[in-house]
Amino acid sequence: MTAVTPEAKPRMTAQVFGRHPVGLLLSAPYAVYVAAVFAYPLGMAVWISFHDYIFTAPGVGVPRPFVGIDNYTTALADPAVRRSFVNILIFLVINVPLTVVLSLLLATALNAAIPFRTFFRVSFYVPYVTASVAVVGVWLFLFSSDGLVNQVLGDLAPDPSWLINEKWAMPSIALFVTWKQLGFFILLYLAALQNVPRELYESAAVDGAGRWRSFRAVTIPGVRPATTLVTLLAIITGANLFTEPYLLTNGGGPSGTSASPVLLMYQRGIEQQHPDVAAAIGVLLVAGVLLLAGAQRLLERRRG
Repeated sequence: MTAVTPEAKPRMTAQVFGRHPVGLLLSAPYAVYVAAVFAYPLGMAVWISFHDYIFTAPGVGVPRPFVGIDNYTTALADPAVRRSFVNILIFLVINVPLTVVLSLLLATALNAAIPFRTFFRVSFYVPYVTASVAVVGVWLFLFSSDGLVNQVLGDLAPDPSWLINEKWAMPSIALFVTWKQLGFFILLYLAALQNVPRELYESAAVDGAGRWRSFRAVTIPGVRPATTLVTLLAIITGANLFTEPYLLTNGGGPSGTSASPVLLMYQRGIEQQHPDVAAAIGVLLVAGVLLLAGAQRLLERRRG
């Protein structure tokens, strides 16, 4: 058996607790919070998804037998569940690229010395901090059958209207979410732009690069870590879509074309009293998000 030398003990301690063990102490409350709010519920959801589980009154014990993958089979056999995953994929295909592109472009513009810069920064951030119910009311006013958008478009407006149209319901929700959350992602990019050295822009200008060339050669590479963060957050928040289809399309209409997996989890688990199937849907959703996030990280590493 190999003895641990006195010199190796500090190195082992540093590997376990880090160079500054006090950081572990300071981060402990947040670690407990994450375990209580995220890790435990996720573990419980995985357990429920493999059992025949029903809600009961506190203190009432009922058999909850192990059923294997029956709940997953039931969930995947449901056309509404399969459609909800297709819906959320359509949502992400629209929402994530729009979020990344628009937030970066607007952050770059708001980072420059333009008139009323503070006013514009606040204007973009206000929808993010405004209650969803209030903002949904504005969106319904704009995109209802006799709303302002249809009045402006006239004969070009879709029939039926946006939020009751099977083709346009989910894209309309994706545009709404992009607009509402844009202020938060602009804020992330504004913070990242502060760390891009001004000397790089000056060097690009000396080499004859215009604004577009400087944006491509300096800004985009300089904020790449922020772009990774924005993409991941957009995927995670998009996969948790619930409030918007619940309020805008009256619970996932028309004909389930705007229903999301989280909305179906609520309907199956709370309204229809099948929490085991709802938990299976949630585990499938988490697995899908992890796959998308892993693929995105792999692409970023290859580009880097």
